[in-house]
Amino acid sequence: MTRPLRIVQPNVRLVDPHDCTDAADALSILMALFDTLLRRDGLQIVPQLAESWTVSEGCRQVDISLRADARFSDGTPVDAQAVCANLRRMARPDKGYTLGSPGVWRQYLGGADIRPTSGHSLRIGLAEPVADLPDILCQAFIAAPGCFAHLDAGDMAASIGSGPYRLDHVAEGSVRVSAVQGHFAGAPPHATIEWMADPDAQSRWVRLAEGQADMAMRLPPGRPPPGGATHRGHTDPTAIIYLFNQSAGPLRDGRLRRALNLAVDRTALIEDVLGGGAKPLHGFVSDAHYGSVVGTGDPHDPDEARRLLDAAGQGAGLRLSVDCPTRLPDEAEALTACLAQQLAPFGITLDVRRHEDREAYAHMVRRKEIGDMCVFDSSPLSTFRVVYEKLDSRVAGAWWQGHRSPALERYLDIARRTADPAAREAIYQDIYRDAQADPPWLYLYTTTRIIGLREAVPDFAMPTDGVLDVARLPAFDRAASRA
Repeated sequence: MTRPLRIVQPNVRLVDPHDCTDAADALSILMALFDTLLRRDGLQIVPQLAESWTVSEGCRQVDISLRADARFSDGTPVDAQAVCANLRRMARPDKGYTLGSPGVWRQYLGGADIRPTSGHSLRIGLAEPVADLPDILCQAFIAAPGCFAHLDAGDMAASIGSGPYRLDHVAEGSVRVSAVQGHFAGAPPHATIEWMADPDAQSRWVRLAEGQADMAMRLPPGRPPPGGATHRGHTDPTAIIYLFNQSAGPLRDGRLRRALNLAVDRTALIEDVLGGGAKPLHGFVSDAHYGSVVGTGDPHDPDEARRLLDAAGQGAGLRLSVDCPTRLPDEAEALTACLAQQLAPFGITLDVRRHEDREAYAHMVRRKEIGDMCVFDSSPLSTFRVVYEKLDSRVAGAWWQGHRSPALERYLDIARRTADPAAREAIYQDIYRDAQADPPWLYLYTTTRIIGLREAVPDFAMPTDGVLDVARLPAFDRAASRA
């Protein structure tokens, strides 16, 4: 009997497919079990369960044609009725929960007219125009309606999808899946896969070295791979940032927000905090995001930062209160200490408030109870979601902290109604530039993640979104050896 491909990662938890998580560890498991209507291939959106789709000229209607050969692992067909049932479940107010922020899907599908137009086609009639709905649907996992009642009861072991793998076993800290015969995308290269949880990066390295794992995610930076193994680095598009409180306090002044972005030496900060294991962030989204202005230069300009501080009347000294969690990002405390050192020569002092309960911290941020700044991240790969949920003052979403830019909101309104992707990308580039001139956040970096593999696998590369797609892994000779 061949043993499974073993993957060790910080967390292993099977979640409800409609809870809209941004956690890469959870998404990798969901992607094995569930297909989505569309998926990302690099920076492109390509079909998966959907064979084709069209967005109406007014961007309030999306028509989707489904492939006819997809079936759930319980044998039932993936037809228009099943997909519509999934979209309606996603639109429920209790679904779409992500840390501290419930109802993500409801923002877009709430009030929508979702109906089949034939056995394998459906129409989504939106309450408001959303040209980027296909991008958002790249994370819309489709489950067999027959398992909905079990999922509602919290029984994740009853999960049934149409993905390339079916669930074999789920326990605390482990999930095992086996390949589905006859999947429309073809047989995946590994017959069985097992995810194992280990929160300690050093321990994950040891497991790889001792042959207990074939892949180890998020290894410690700077440590060479164990004998016979290889390392691969990839950029996680999650932006590490500080949210600015623009509802109260000194950072209502845009000159100070821009001064902080100009004062920080990102390259030095990355070296000091992460040993060089990150890429400087020069705008509100990463280079992997649709509408980013790739090649934007480093904004570091100490002289201009001092000029802006003087112009804002803060040249003699400025004290800022900073909320800092102990994890997510895990380097938050070291990052804040380094930032304080960099800002001290500008007469800026940081008063740090430490938070150990990360979920309570997220709820505090959502309630908009932060000091002048707080350490945070921004993870959606959908540029529309970032702008709409975090920067639009009319929405005042969970992570919005008082930013108001009439120009940004005008651009967003145009983008929502622009079906042509190239034209819409140019609008997002205008939003990107607006957020550089009037920054809502302190932009810092996107992190380099290290993956260990027990053998050299030349064809292996991580997807742009930083989520391991096990169905598209190349074959591992050692993983196929007998236990």
